[in-house]
Amino acid sequence: MTILDSYTYQPEINMSRLPLNSLPAFRAVAEVQNLRAAADSLHLTHSAVSQQIRGLEEQLGFALFERRGRRVVLNAAGAALLRSVRDALALLDDGVQAAAAAGSDVAQRLRITVLPSFAQRWLLPRINRWRERHPEIAIEIDASQHLVDLQREGFHAAVRVGRGPWPGLETERLFEGPVPFIVVGSPAAARRLLGAQPEAFTREPLLDEPDLWQRWFAAAGLRTKVTSVAIFNDAGLMLQAAEQSLGIALVRELLAADALHEGRLVKLSPLSITHEHAYPYHLAYPPGLRDWPPLVALRRWLHDELNRSLEPPRPSAGKPSAKRKRRRRP
Repeated sequence: MTILDSYTYQPEINMSRLPLNSLPAFRAVAEVQNLRAAADSLHLTHSAVSQQIRGLEEQLGFALFERRGRRVVLNAAGAALLRSVRDALALLDDGVQAAAAAGSDVAQRLRITVLPSFAQRWLLPRINRWRERHPEIAIEIDASQHLVDLQREGFHAAVRVGRGPWPGLETERLFEGPVPFIVVGSPAAARRLLGAQPEAFTREPLLDEPDLWQRWFAAAGLRTKVTSVAIFNDAGLMLQAAEQSLGIALVRELLAADALHEGRLVKLSPLSITHEHAYPYHLAYPPGLRDWPPLVALRRWLHDELNRSLEPPRPSAGKPSAKRKRRRRP
């Protein structure tokens, strides 16, 4: 008997005897539509996966797949079952992860995955303040541009850029309002451009996407053809290039905030733009971890630090305040 055999429908299915250990194999086969590929992903043999699918079909009393060449394709019954199996396995994974986190006797550790630019330009400079506030919780940071499956890969949370929501995860925006893009450059660039008209920027080496620069020039009332000297797949690299005077950059204000406060970069124009495809930052996490104390602490800390980083820089000590009253002459 193979998984392609037909079975007589049994109106009453004994759910207590349903082989639950076969459900991950069923999900894997359904997603890749190939028994051997599914076996490889599960680190099982081809025959072991085939037996699990056959046992599941025997218990249910009806077939779940049909063969098309070398592929195995879900039939209508299999497609209906897959929708529930995905949710059920995600819920079980979520529960196991929450139980493991809550029941661990070792030092608490948060595993988070974030974009490299967010890690480099915003998160790492603030890790010391996290340690001061939560010395008992270590953070393990995975900086990646790939969208990872948190539950399958053992992460507790992710900082993602997008519209959300993400299936199987709870999400919350890290700050409200539009995402402003500002023009920044090195102090050397600032000596040329501070106070200059937008037309002067057309003669500068521009970093990153021409389309975004085109929007900025249009907002300034200029129609010009934009050619970038370099395009980056990571905003952190682009900001590093701007700091080294390789060009001027149009970037999210949040990522440039620290460099602006420290004087490594200068805001070159008061004109900023928003971009409909510049999605906001979200924190995503499995629903079962919502009330887990380390994750609660991370959520509060992220909101506090984001609000703090967007505040205008304070005047340096020793510099006279613009609001200081003049002394009256005697």
